Amino acid sequence: MGNKTVTWRIAGGSGDGIDSTSKNFATVLMRMGYHVFTHRHYPSRIRGGHTFAEIRIGSDSVSSRGDEYDVLLSLGDSFARNESENAYYGNEEIKPLTENLHDLRQGGILIYDSGVISEDELPDDFDQRVEENNWNVIDLALKDMAREHGRSIMRNTAGVGVTTAVMGIGIDGIKNILEDSMEGDVLEQNKTVLEKAHEKGQDYNCSIEMPEKNNFEDDQVLVSGDDAVSYGAVDEGVQFISGYPMTPWTGVFSRLSQIIPQNGGVAEQVEDEIAACAMAIGASHAGAKAMSGSSGGGFSLMSEPLGLAEMTETPIVLLEAQRAGPSTGMPTKPEQSDLEHVLYASQGDSNRVVFAPSNIEEAYEQTRLAFQIAYDYQMPSIILTDQKISGELRNLDESFFDRETNIGDIGSVLTEEQISELPHHDSGRFNRYRYSDELEGNVSPRPVPGQEDGNFLATGNEHNKQGHISEDPVNREEQMTRRVSKMEDAREDIRESDHVLQTRFGSDDPEFGVITFGSQQGTVSEAVDRMNNSGFDVAGMGVSQMKPFPEDTVQSFIDEVSDCLVVEMSSTGQFENELVKHVDLRRRPQDITLHSLRKYNGNPFRPQEITERLIEVINNE
Repeated sequence: MGNKTVTWRIAGGSGDGIDSTSKNFATVLMRMGYHVFTHRHYPSRIRGGHTFAEIRIGSDSVSSRGDEYDVLLSLGDSFARNESENAYYGNEEIKPLTENLHDLRQGGILIYDSGVISEDELPDDFDQRVEENNWNVIDLALKDMAREHGRSIMRNTAGVGVTTAVMGIGIDGIKNILEDSMEGDVLEQNKTVLEKAHEKGQDYNCSIEMPEKNNFEDDQVLVSGDDAVSYGAVDEGVQFISGYPMTPWTGVFSRLSQIIPQNGGVAEQVEDEIAACAMAIGASHAGAKAMSGSSGGGFSLMSEPLGLAEMTETPIVLLEAQRAGPSTGMPTKPEQSDLEHVLYASQGDSNRVVFAPSNIEEAYEQTRLAFQIAYDYQMPSIILTDQKISGELRNLDESFFDRETNIGDIGSVLTEEQISELPHHDSGRFNRYRYSDELEGNVSPRPVPGQEDGNFLATGNEHNKQGHISEDPVNREEQMTRRVSKMEDAREDIRESDHVLQTRFGSDDPEFGVITFGSQQGTVSEAVDRMNNSGFDVAGMGVSQMKPFPEDTVQSFIDEVSDCLVVEMSSTGQFENELVKHVDLRRRPQDITLHSLRKYNGNPFRPQEITERLIEVINNE
């Protein structure tokens, strides 16, 4: 990757304002002309526990976290449960320093708050490691400085003031952010703390060479995957959302719960995920564009109503935001181990489409596509994300979101005039579930409750054309075959759409390949660039269309290479299992060999981990 980058990391305890400080600083850097990419690591605790946030800064677009970082601002943990090294979880107060040193690069800068982290608490080998790694250490009592000119809670502002000094950045942008969010004495105190800290930071003889700035032609916005999913849903005209909070699904749920009522829709927080999914199905049945979702454990509860939506052919869009499982697992850590759960959860021969976007652009576009497929083909669409893509922030041209909306279009729904011209039962009930030989395609258009002559039954049992329960063998085969055949119709529609769902990158004539899905694509792409810049011929592919699986596209990619590395955040290789299921590894004279790179320790991949494994593959180790 030719793009020079600098990475800044801020660490503290949950409740110390780490996330908000990093977002504000990222916004300032974006406004200055830099591309930014953020990564957040936090525990599943309300207060206390080591948390950090990174900002990777580049002159060109950045798609991945880096291997190391250049500047560490360690504030210590203000909400530590204890200060004793002999306690069960150790000395938590100092963990924002000790647990971050291994990633600080040679010659990097370490700023720590000696008002919270005292010298006698430092590890015994701290001085030795500083010398070996040539680190520049700035120990300032940031908490005391903040208290002197304002309040101790303003030590974050003091830390950013020192940071800007060593990074050669002015503080006007920081002041603008402060003015946007506060006023009065609090604002003036924060400004004073910022100025004093910036002055103090200039006393130290250390600095970081920053990337070149851009003159962006378009206004920039700083957005996350959660933002992009929410905007896509709004532009498709979502009118109803129901849910129960669960990390990391809560991000989308909270955003849409604010936006949808402002647009005249309804948002409901309910007692559990079964109710959430069932309520959204009811709203969709009534004629609204509806959405719900959850994370692993909550989505498990949705499997029964998910089957109801498939049987009644009621369109619905669900979001499944993965986290490390099983059970409660690690609620705030990313993993991709819900893939098989999302593809196959339900009763009988299930029927749904699944998209796993890899970046902000895909999160927006594939959310819109998920609504279109769901409402055109009367089946569930599922958007599969994870904590990584949910919370990462990246700057993007604001004009990207200047799209035509699809508000008011609820898919394959009949008008009253059309209903009057179509077949009814002698009882007067409408033939809602007609057979394929009566249709153009396999979608039987539906009335909306309240339309004249559109009365039918919707039941989770197998049913006849009017929706009455039926166990007749001929009817069962007709209904089941038609429902399942809709998937192939949807496949063709997806194939002919303008959306990029499988992204190929790297060498045009590769010897080796790397394939991944969802949120790891950006990291894999950077690793592939590094390999090709080092003289290897490597190509990569990121897959987003998980169901129906894009066999032809993936098969063509696999056929280009002799060895292919499968990268995923799963211990059991769930994505690799899908590859083996859908592609032929033996149709060439020489079989294609799949190699695995799996990570499931709660941290997403870094580019170096992928390049190291690729070199092992190339060297046949």
